[in-house]
Amino acid sequence: MAAVFFKPVSRLLPVVIIALGGIAPAPVRAASCGDNAAGFAAWKTAFAREAKAAGVGKKGLAALSGAQYASQTIWADRNQKSFKYSLEKFMQVRGADTIVALGRKRKARNPAFYASLEKTYGVPAGVLLAIHGMETAFGNFMGDSNVVSAITTLAYDCRRSDFFTPHALSALKLVDRGAISPASIGAKHGELGHTQFLPGNILTYGVDGNGDGRIDLTDEVDAMASTANYLRKKGWKPGRGYLPDQPNFKVIKQWNAAGVYQKAIAIMADRIDR
Repeated sequence: MAAVFFKPVSRLLPVVIIALGGIAPAPVRAASCGDNAAGFAAWKTAFAREAKAAGVGKKGLAALSGAQYASQTIWADRNQKSFKYSLEKFMQVRGADTIVALGRKRKARNPAFYASLEKTYGVPAGVLLAIHGMETAFGNFMGDSNVVSAITTLAYDCRRSDFFTPHALSALKLVDRGAISPASIGAKHGELGHTQFLPGNILTYGVDGNGDGRIDLTDEVDAMASTANYLRKKGWKPGRGYLPDQPNFKVIKQWNAAGVYQKAIAIMADRIDR
């Protein structure tokens, strides 16, 4: 899922008033952002205090300590070009015809699975398959970047610090819970699994689809159920259309901030579902 771009602002964690005695402790000051690797080590030290105040435990803090400045993540974040393409060019570059063909085959191969997801969450197979194909080529490439390093680097970087800081804290909490490890691999922006969930969205929308007692977005069943749950929680209306002039398109728009991406998902989904 792509992020919304906006300018960072200074952050202070809320001051908590201690009931006994009524004395407020000094606020935990947000770590200062930076635009290169030079300040990352000092930022981690400051951010560790912020993370601890937010409830991150020893395992998460250890993962933060071991995080490395992800220069490839910064390069990727500052050089996004495909969203400037026309819709036709974008779909050609992303292999829309292949995604549709493979999506139809996957749906035909396991119709009961997709029918059960639609029954539970109201989201048609085509939408889930279009997202799956667009995000990771149906799980064939789920990333090559260390998740903790990538997401903490983006939280440190001044361009979108406020957006990525909650996801960085979530990633550290996922380490605490054993849902991911300090070595977990994902995409350049810290997204995880078959449909590339940001860490905060795993905590909020993740579903144990296969019933094994854990949420693992590298498991296809968990990932598809979590994606359907995300869309449903964002306002998906069962039985309503999802093309650009239809009610559920506004939900697809919440999956990715780029208009060309949104339209591509809707168009491919419609072709898969026919």
